[in-house]
Amino acid sequence: MTDDRRILDEGTSPIDASVAKIAEEFRAGFEKVALIDRPAVALFGSARIHEDSKEYADARAAGRRFGEAGWCVVTGGGPGVMEAANRGCQEGGGLSVGFNIELPHEQRSNGYLDISHTFDHFYARKVCFVRPSEGFVIFPGGFGTLDELYEALTLIQTGKIHHFPVVLFDSSFWEPMIEFISGEELARGMISRDDIELLRLTDDIGDAVGHVLECYERRCAEDPASPEKADAE
Repeated sequence: MTDDRRILDEGTSPIDASVAKIAEEFRAGFEKVALIDRPAVALFGSARIHEDSKEYADARAAGRRFGEAGWCVVTGGGPGVMEAANRGCQEGGGLSVGFNIELPHEQRSNGYLDISHTFDHFYARKVCFVRPSEGFVIFPGGFGTLDELYEALTLIQTGKIHHFPVVLFDSSFWEPMIEFISGEELARGMISRDDIELLRLTDDIGDAVGHVLECYERRCAEDPASPEKADAE
C-alpha cells in the first residue's frame, strides 16, 4: 500500500506522524533542489515511449540543447521522455536531475542522472519540479504529464509562482486540447484570453529551447539582482 493510500484509508489517525513524514519529505526534496547551481528547465512527457521513437529523439535533442546552454534539466527521473531528456542533457554537458516517485509498480530511475531523489508523495515532488524551474517543456504524455501541465498553469494563473514559459511540443498531439481551451472554455467565460497566452505550441526544438532561454534572459535584464520565483504553494 502506498503512503498516500494509507493516509486516506486511515482517516484522522495518526495525524502527527503523517504530517511529520510529509514535512521531512519536503525538507529532503528542498535539499536536493539546493544542489542545482544554474538555471533549470523541467521537461515532462510519457514514460511509455521507446528509444526508437520520434518523441524520444525530440526530448533527447531538447535536453542536449539545454545542456549545451549550461542549463539544468529536471525530469521525473524515469524512462521514456524523462530518460531521453536527462540523457541529452548529460550529452550536452548540463546538469541532469531526476525527481522520481514511489509507485505500486515501481518506476525505475533512468541511468542519466547527476542528482536524483525518490518521493513518496506527488505533491512534494511537484513542488520540487516548480521550485528551481525557469520554464516547462511538455512532450506528449498521459495523465501524469497533464497533471504536471495543469498544475503549472494554475500556479501561474493564480499568481502563486512567477510567470514562466510553458511550451507544448508536438502540435498534432496538443492542438485538440488547445482548440477545446480556446473554444469551449473561453466561450463559456471559464478562462480569459490571457490564460491562453500562457501556452506556446511548437514543433521546432530550436524554438522550444530558444523561447525558454529568451524568457529567462529577459527576466534577468529586467531584474539583474535575481530571477528568483516566489515559492510554490
